[in-house]
Amino acid sequence: MASRAVQQGFKQVKPILSTNHHEAKRRVLNLYKAWYRQIPYVVKDFDVPISVKMGREKVREMFNKNKHITDIRTIDLLVIKGQMELVETAQIWKQRPHIMKYFEDTVNERPADFLGKFYDGHDP
Repeated sequence: MASRAVQQGFKQVKPILSTNHHEAKRRVLNLYKAWYRQIPYVVKDFDVPISVKMGREKVREMFNKNKHITDIRTIDLLVIKGQMELVETAQIWKQRPHIMKYFEDTVNERPADFLGKFYDGHDP
């Protein structure tokens, strides 16, 4: 009984943007290309201490992080969020710390010992 209700509910779900996997894949690739083209402008406009190559590698990493997702509605939601992030970045509605937040895992950790803090210029 419950499985029949789940199946009927599953059939009635309307697509957000894409109707099949091919269309969803095309949307993801278009978003990836748009981000790939935007990276040189991001590096220049936000004056971030990264190279264009590092920025493009980070974009590839972010897309590969969600590579395993197969649900079309989830893919569409991620594409919509990615498009919003792209518009906010291109219109310079973000600030430099927002951009550098994506590169947080590549930043060296702060030293824990006294001399390390001293040499690094931090208060003990």
